[in-house]
Amino acid sequence: MPTIMPIRDLRNTSEISELAHKMQEPIFITKNGYSDLVVMSAELYERFAQINRMDQAIYEAEAEVAEGAAPISLNDAKVRLDGKYYGKV
Repeated sequence: MPTIMPIRDLRNTSEISELAHKMQEPIFITKNGYSDLVVMSAELYERFAQINRMDQAIYEAEAEVAEGAAPISLNDAKVRLDGKYYGKV
């Protein structure tokens, strides 16, 4: 079950930080009863970002193959993906 907190609880930054690191799940912050913000640990954010990069790369690769490009090996794809998103290529 998701953790939901009202925006006024953001005053307790240390408590929210501890909770975010302990749970390793997003904390949903509401304002006037509506979803407003999402707080998460940096580690969790990096995992989400990595998954997003992989999903984007898969989408792009599928589009390229549909347009006639030759498939490449998984290892080559990982090297290219790391280079693309970390400025190594």
